[in-house]
Amino acid sequence: MVRSSFPDVEIPATSIHDFLFGDLDEDRLDAIALIDGTSGTTTTYRQLVGHIDLFAGALAHRGVEVGTVIGVLCPNVPAFATVFHGILRAGATATTINSLYTPDEIANQLTDAGATWLVTVSPLLPGAWAAAERVGIDAHHVIVLDGADGHPSLPALLGEGRSAPEVSFDPATHLAVLPYSSGTTGRPKGVMLTHRNLVANVSQCRSTISLADDDRVLAVLPFFHIYGMTVLLNFALRQRAALVTMPKFDLTDFLRVVQEHRTSWVFIAPPIAVALAKHPLVDEYDMSSVKVIFSGAAPLDGALATAVATRLDCIVCQGYGMTETSPVTHAIPYDRPEIDRSSVGLLLANTEARLLADDGSDLEVPSSGASDPGEILIRGPQVMAGYLNRPDATAEMLDADGWLHTGDVATVTSEGVFRIVDRLKELIKYKGYQVAPAVLEAVLLEHPSIADAAVIGAPDDEGQEVPKAFVVRQQGVDLDADAVIAHVAAHVAPHEKVRQVEFIDAIPKSASGKILRKDLRARP
Repeated sequence: MVRSSFPDVEIPATSIHDFLFGDLDEDRLDAIALIDGTSGTTTTYRQLVGHIDLFAGALAHRGVEVGTVIGVLCPNVPAFATVFHGILRAGATATTINSLYTPDEIANQLTDAGATWLVTVSPLLPGAWAAAERVGIDAHHVIVLDGADGHPSLPALLGEGRSAPEVSFDPATHLAVLPYSSGTTGRPKGVMLTHRNLVANVSQCRSTISLADDDRVLAVLPFFHIYGMTVLLNFALRQRAALVTMPKFDLTDFLRVVQEHRTSWVFIAPPIAVALAKHPLVDEYDMSSVKVIFSGAAPLDGALATAVATRLDCIVCQGYGMTETSPVTHAIPYDRPEIDRSSVGLLLANTEARLLADDGSDLEVPSSGASDPGEILIRGPQVMAGYLNRPDATAEMLDADGWLHTGDVATVTSEGVFRIVDRLKELIKYKGYQVAPAVLEAVLLEHPSIADAAVIGAPDDEGQEVPKAFVVRQQGVDLDADAVIAHVAAHVAPHEKVRQVEFIDAIPKSASGKILRKDLRARP
């Protein structure tokens, strides 16, 4: 077993709202908390806290209480912070939804989470309303932040001037958020994260990720994703930094926002690193404000990290985590230049890890060099309470002693530096988004000309992982790759599309019928 080299930090027994905003200094209240990267509009901490209370009050007046589940389908705009923390301030639970989801996928998450409200924006309203109608959420329970006929709007709700309710719950057990994850395999499941989980992970990050109150942080990573939710929406605000929001990634806008708003910390996923290292457009912008680029959500290659650091003259770090760990478990401290950039760094405070060999025994930390590879297990206060209504899946992931089985294979050095080297799990990470092969395989098998199919992650021309389908045609039919790609694209979110297709005679399977993905990966 490996324990963090950092001393344990205190984890207050409080709600995430009180932890983030309860001790705001008077002289900090008028500092900028949020900047709209598109319009330049600013929100101070005083305004943000006031709006959070007003939104919580409006929800409570409409019957929202401790335990109510509210869906949030919204891009990165400053109002997201008001809505998200207003929901939690009212004692309700937020289930954040991927903005790229289809109506079917939105409806599935709302149903599984037991959501009775939905918050969205007008550009996403057609899909949101189709999903809401499907699950029986009426128009008065679909809040459209920027306004739409027949729906409550954020300005109207804030304008009611209602006080935030007095609520009482146990932060150690009360669910704050229900993000969805496929875990190590299968269809998305609701990850039950308590207020304590969120408070813990922000507290743990403070000893490793050195944001300060004079930093400006680019928030392009989506807040609905646990990485953006914890590291940006919660951690950056707790550090009293200013968040500069971007609703989606566009390289030109990204570079413009960095230049105009002089952002000092930029949190990214590896595909953005590829652009920063290689795209000629980068040279047309002033990136001198950037001190640290921190990558997560998928593995970052060490050579790519070095290329970005050299081109932008900044520090590049990366970390590791999962939705099931709130998410951060490892990070490279920015002031530790000796740590290999292709590693995920050190365990956060209050965190333990084990590496399991193939036979289930524990691998020892070597006296020098790196250990043999083994599945990494995590234990700490950031580990989820379990999967919603899925005791079977919870038991597979989380053992009786509190160890979370990540499905990732890692090594550890004698200095406690971890490197992720492989994955036991089937989950594909496309540009930081989770893609479950089982979901794509189900869509493929709905095509009348497809007899069988399997999906794996495969490298594209830039070395990034993309979904690849292996397809067995029905006998005597004419089916090409473009038709397969188009069929899947019509039924899933854009990040879930199949990007490569290979036709084969049969899908390799075990005697029990399980797809042998390792055989597919081994094909030339």
